[in-house]
Amino acid sequence: MASKGKAFVVIGAIAVIVFILVYVGIHLTSNLGKSDSQVSSEDATKQLNRLYKDISVTTEQPIKGQIDLDPAATGDSLPDISKFAISVDNTTDSFVEIFSSTEKSGTGIDGWLNEVAEDFNNANIAVNGKPVSVKIRNIASGTATDYIRSGKYVPDAFTPSNELWGEMVKVQGINIELVSKRLVGNVPGIVSTKAKYDELVDKYGSMNIKTVTDAIADNELAMGYTDPFASSTGLNFLVTALATFDSSDLLGQQAVQGFERFQANVPFIASTTLQMREAAKSGMLDAFVLEYQTYVNTADLKSGYVFTPFGVRHDSPLYAVGDLPQEKLDIIKKFGEFVEQAKYQKLADDKGFNGLDDYNAELNALDGSILSAAQKLWKEKKNANKPLAAVFVADVSGSMAGEPINRLKESLLMGQKYLGRDNSIGFVSYSSDVSINLPIGKYDTNQQSMFVGAINSLQAAGGTATFDGILVAIKLLQDEIAINPDVKPLIFVLSDGETNEGHSLKDIRELIETYKIPIYTIGYNANIKALQSISSINEAASINADTDDVVYKIGNLLNVQM
Repeated sequence: MASKGKAFVVIGAIAVIVFILVYVGIHLTSNLGKSDSQVSSEDATKQLNRLYKDISVTTEQPIKGQIDLDPAATGDSLPDISKFAISVDNTTDSFVEIFSSTEKSGTGIDGWLNEVAEDFNNANIAVNGKPVSVKIRNIASGTATDYIRSGKYVPDAFTPSNELWGEMVKVQGINIELVSKRLVGNVPGIVSTKAKYDELVDKYGSMNIKTVTDAIADNELAMGYTDPFASSTGLNFLVTALATFDSSDLLGQQAVQGFERFQANVPFIASTTLQMREAAKSGMLDAFVLEYQTYVNTADLKSGYVFTPFGVRHDSPLYAVGDLPQEKLDIIKKFGEFVEQAKYQKLADDKGFNGLDDYNAELNALDGSILSAAQKLWKEKKNANKPLAAVFVADVSGSMAGEPINRLKESLLMGQKYLGRDNSIGFVSYSSDVSINLPIGKYDTNQQSMFVGAINSLQAAGGTATFDGILVAIKLLQDEIAINPDVKPLIFVLSDGETNEGHSLKDIRELIETYKIPIYTIGYNANIKALQSISSINEAASINADTDDVVYKIGNLLNVQM
């Protein structure tokens, strides 16, 4: 097998996403249509059994491993902060570092704050007689909050998309001061097809979150939203939806029951709004969440879609973080004032910000303890009506020897803490042949122990028969569905390269389409297009990770999907 370059690690399981992650999703419901190339269930079963007979499969004796019952600590999995790029560097010795959400510190239309910061750094502004500047780090709001709350890396200032993240930092006991309530205007919203919008308005009288949750609960709307642990829009949507069920008690029984009712019919969850937009290009969703600035800058949404704002505004507040010396506080305040100049607000207008300024928040900023509890509720209840059965498929070919296989083990051992107890888990590994390391079983303490034992026993050698491994996983899941027809099947493929033995994607594509099993893939230094081609069949995610951040990405992915 050809060498695959750098040490590589793969693993299929969240994002943060993120929180830095690429597009994550859940499989679409059966009423969303079939591909012309699909075969009947009966023919698929025959084809699966025929292909399965060609594979050399060994069922290993389960080995129990030592489990760690402590909950996952976010700070332990966060990569070095250098993984998140500096979009504007400081130009003086006296400066502040600012964590900025990605919609304003990226490139092109998403680079507004960078342009402002560069002008600030060139403006010869002084504090205490010394020239000052700012450093901007491009990092998603949820991920930035993870760094600050864990204490792994704390910036001088933080400008997330909305105030919800500031409240979550504050409740952690961290000193955080609101310097500016608004740097630039933005609004989250539901983007729906014009046809579906008209249909819902005709039935419900208006389009709002209450209409959306009712329509989803009645299976009248196929809508996706984003991970409330990683995405500002996702967190906003979650708490706004809970408020529609009981505005006086977002965590009360009435709100929980309402959430479970509509969540049962949500077909798709992504890590970020941008990933959601990519998923929506399939045309198989009636609606999805997105920020207004992204909406107005996306050409193919200009006609045929309607934007409906919801929740708290996304006005990019600016916070000072930690116990800062007065000099740094003064720099942050001067930067906040600099941003407010008409010149820079006009620049923001040109990049799609400051639209819908007449929209008033329909929800007040909530206490951070309520927001954290709402995230926990989402994690516990999002799959309550349909248990999951997942098979992890790990590449243990020769190219994984050494650091890659060690990193893979570390990632899985950390990620397994995010697996819900109501789910069922199996484990398969492959090189030239395939091993069933752990048959599917309820993820109780005993199954967890054997899952850990299976991970620890992995050794790398041989060729790469990726699609044989996937076929074995499909067979395990179909056998499980025959016993428990209500389970939702998932496959997570952990691979570092192209297949060079066994079956091909062409051999099994029809089976994947017919069974509608989402296959999540994570690869490092891999043929990412090949992995994407597997995941795209049923709207799952393909993540390109490396050894520095794979643990965090896997934790995010599992947190969302499991």
